Amino acid sequence: MLLKILIFTIGMLLAGCSTKALVTTHSSLPAVNTNNKISLFELNNYTDTPRAGMRAANIVEGILHTKGYAVQTHFKQNLYTRQEAQQQAIKDGSSYFLIGGVSEWRYKTGIDGEPAVSLQLTLYTTKDKRVLWSATGADNDWGNASIGSTAQTLIEKMMKK
Repeated sequence: MLLKILIFTIGMLLAGCSTKALVTTHSSLPAVNTNNKISLFELNNYTDTPRAGMRAANIVEGILHTKGYAVQTHFKQNLYTRQEAQQQAIKDGSSYFLIGGVSEWRYKTGIDGEPAVSLQLTLYTTKDKRVLWSATGADNDWGNASIGSTAQTLIEKMMKK
C-alpha cells in the first residue's frame, strides 16, 4: 500500500513539472487540395530571443508541407501587417494566409533549463480576410529537450487534423 502511495505521489510531482495550454477556434485546418495554397509570413516576435518569429514560422512551414499544403513563405525583417499579408497572398495566388506571433521562446532559468514556447497562429481567407482557423498554445518540456522539438510538438498539436 505504501509503495502505491509513493508511486502515485511521484507521478503527480512529475506531471506537475509540465505545463501545456491549447486553445483553437476550430479543431482542424481546411482540407488539403491542389488549389489551396497558403502564404506563410514570419511570426511577430514578442520575445527577447532574436529571430524567434522566423524560427517558429520555419517549423510551421515544415509541418504544413508534411500535411500536404502548398506553402509560399515570406520571411523578412520588416513584418507584414494583415493588409500587406493579404495583398501579398493575392499576388501569390494563395487561398489563405497565415500570420501570428511568438510570446515565449526561451530556456527557463534554473538547474534544468527547460525549454518554454508560446505561440499564436491565425489562418485567414485571402478573399475577405475572414478568420478560418486560429490557435494559441504554450508548452514546456524537460531540461534535455530543445526549443525546436518543444515548438514542433506544440505546433503539431495546434494543427491537429
